[in-house]
Amino acid sequence: MFILSLAFLGSRAMAATAVVVDTDPLNRTPEVREAYDHFYILDYAGALQRFQKIAADHPDDPIAKAYVLDAVLFGELYRLDLLDTTLYAHDGFLTGRHPVQEDKQISGQIDDLAAKIVAQSDAMLANDPRNVTALYARSWARSMKSIYLALVQHSFISALHLALESRGDSDKILEIDPDYIDAYLIVGVHQYVVGALPFAFKVMAGLVGEGGSKQKGLELLRKDGQYGVLTSVEARTALMLFLRREAKYPEAAQVARSLKEQYPRDFLFWLESANLLKDQGDAGQAIAAYRATLEQAKKPAFFPNAHLELAWYGLADTLRGQHLVAESAQAFEQVTLQPNVNLDLKRRAELAAGEEYDMLHNRERATAEYHAVLKDGTNSAQATEAERFLKSPFQD
Repeated sequence: MFILSLAFLGSRAMAATAVVVDTDPLNRTPEVREAYDHFYILDYAGALQRFQKIAADHPDDPIAKAYVLDAVLFGELYRLDLLDTTLYAHDGFLTGRHPVQEDKQISGQIDDLAAKIVAQSDAMLANDPRNVTALYARSWARSMKSIYLALVQHSFISALHLALESRGDSDKILEIDPDYIDAYLIVGVHQYVVGALPFAFKVMAGLVGEGGSKQKGLELLRKDGQYGVLTSVEARTALMLFLRREAKYPEAAQVARSLKEQYPRDFLFWLESANLLKDQGDAGQAIAAYRATLEQAKKPAFFPNAHLELAWYGLADTLRGQHLVAESAQAFEQVTLQPNVNLDLKRRAELAAGEEYDMLHNRERATAEYHAVLKDGTNSAQATEAERFLKSPFQD
């Protein structure tokens, strides 16, 4: 949970605040702010280009290299549809693995960048063990590498090892400088996740010195969300997810609104606002929110990099829950028509559309959808269901 909970935290936002907090001076520069403005409309290519220039101009600062790693990693996670928080909002995310096709070139780039950041930080710490810039850069690099190992490569043991090292670096930062608010992120996530473990696992964690408290974790994330320099948006995103898991929907929705207002062209924040309404059982408002998101996407360049299939699927699933069968079937079909829909989501939408058409007694359209599932691969849970419904119509 600790590793996977970090997956959707792809951000280092610059929070305007009246409270002075400690950070690397580079984090406050206009160049870095401008790069993150691109990052936060999901223009990862534009952000990466700017971060690469910053890294070239600041070769002695490992945080500059970490910006580059940030853009590479989260651009790839978004491409693979691994930043949709719906994947992590419930307890089935470990057993329901999201299939991905790893890009070896990107994985090599991530490995190389993370190794360089850690090596440079280690060299700085050899001269000054209390160098918080080096500690933070190393913690950041380790956490990003652990995310990739867990979500893309499914190397959970290696990911956990790196995540614990990242937590150790963050703890040390806060011992040296309690005002380094960005370090609250990893500590807060860890506190919440360990605190949320079942009792037996919590005891095991305690035996190796890993304590946790859900309440303390949420408090740290709230403070980071309010005052963090690099991690304000990350902290609020984590807070929003954990509040969602705790069914504290009003506060989660308030956090979602703050993110959406700060970055109104970020497709994921629009999507998350709709997802929260759906989860709290407000189907009417959720349907309106999904449709509003799809309407915004019609504006030229409003969402530079939107995965509209996710909004269509959320809309279709909500319509289905309200027994609006014909509308749901049409929305599921829209999922399959999006240009970059991943194969797993496409199969799920095709199967669901077939089931809805069976409910409408339109057997011809239903069987066409089931055959589409099989065309997209026979080795899947959806294919097994499609074969069954080809023999006998789906019945709710």
